[in-house]
Order: sequence, then C-alpha cells, then structure tokens
Amino acid sequence: MTSMPIDNGYHDNVASHRIADSLRTAILDGSYQPGQRIRQEDIAARSGASRIPVREALRMLAAEGLVTLVANSGAWVTQLTMAECSETYLIRERLEPMLLGMSMPFLEQAAIDRLAELTAAMEAATSVDEFMRADWEFHLSSYEGAAPGETSQIIHRMWNTTQHYRREFTKRAARGDTDGGDGGDGGLGVTHLEHRLLLDCVRRQDAEDAERVLVTHIRRTRLELQKHPEIFAS
Repeated sequence: MTSMPIDNGYHDNVASHRIADSLRTAILDGSYQPGQRIRQEDIAARSGASRIPVREALRMLAAEGLVTLVANSGAWVTQLTMAECSETYLIRERLEPMLLGMSMPFLEQAAIDRLAELTAAMEAATSVDEFMRADWEFHLSSYEGAAPGETSQIIHRMWNTTQHYRREFTKRAARGDTDGGDGGDGGLGVTHLEHRLLLDCVRRQDAEDAERVLVTHIRRTRLELQKHPEIFAS
C-alpha cells in the first residue's frame, strides 16, 4: 500500500501560524521590547521549525504592525518615536469614536453584558497585565458590531503598535503619576470612570455621548505620553 505524500507546504503553514501566535503573545505582553531584534535562527531553534515558517510568521506580524522588517538585515519589534505615537493617537481619536458609533446599534445584549464584566475586571485587576488584557478586550469588543472593513483593520493595527506605550501609561496611572485632566492626580480611577461612562453610553445607545467620552479617553493617554520622552528613547 502506497503511503500518502507529506505536504510540506501544509506543515509549514501550520508552523508559521503557531510561531506567529507565540511571537504575537510575547510582543503584546512585553516579553519583547520595541526595537528589540528578533533573530530567525533563535526562533527556529526554539520552535523546532525551519526558517521558512519563521520568515512567514514574521511577515504576518509585520502586516499586523507588530514587527518591522528591514531588507537584508532582519526583523525588529516595531518601535515608535514620540511624534509617530502622537500621530497614531490623533488618528485613533478620530477613527475609534466613529467606529464605536457604527458598532453600537448592532451590539447584542450578550456583548454588552460582556463589556460590563470587563469593566468590573479592570477595576478588580491586581496587575498591569491583568488590566491590559481586559482593557484590550473591552475596547476592541465594543467595535465588533460594525461590519468588518478597512477602518477596523487600521484600528487593530494601531492598537498593536501602541501596546507598549499604553502599558507604560498604565504603569504610571497605577502609581498615581498621571494627570486626571484637571491638573490633579488622575491614577486609574479616572480611567475606570471613563470605562463606566462608555458602558453607560452603550447601554443607553447614546452614540454622540459615547464618542465624546472616547475622544477624551484616548486623548488623555496621548497627552500623558507626550510628557515622557524617555519612554521613546532607544
């Protein structure tokens, strides 16, 4: 009986997605820092794969904004300058409120209930990483009522590229080192309040109010990050 030939292309595809998933998680949880080089040979050795699926995994992550590929040089975790980060946040201030408004009428009750759970989870979080995971799901889930399209892809990419800088903001907020917007000590209390306000707007289906709250929420992070150029130092 003749055995079926091994489909190396299939196995490489499976391996590339597995490697991409692992690297994505490591980048987003801070195990890799912005500007850190990702060596293909190290990833191949750790994953037990050849360099072919590693290269494909890196191309996937580059498309997501997590990795920067340099021809004939290698791959690095994407790093933003302060100007690039500020510009990204300015774009988010305009696109995300629009997407939220498009999404809200189509969010089912189960999705709204999940937003409430995530709001409580953020307030109960005992670590920055725990807060970050709930915050990520809260915001991106709130946009899922909108039809898939270019806007949601752009926003997801911007969340990827700014993850490190949101973490730095959250660390400062958790210590009470951020401005609440009136010159006072903001801390995470202001962030929690904004999340509760957004949840209330979603429940009331008040898109105009939700968009105003979200603009303020995103802008506050941008303005705080601009006070800390050391975050962007190489």
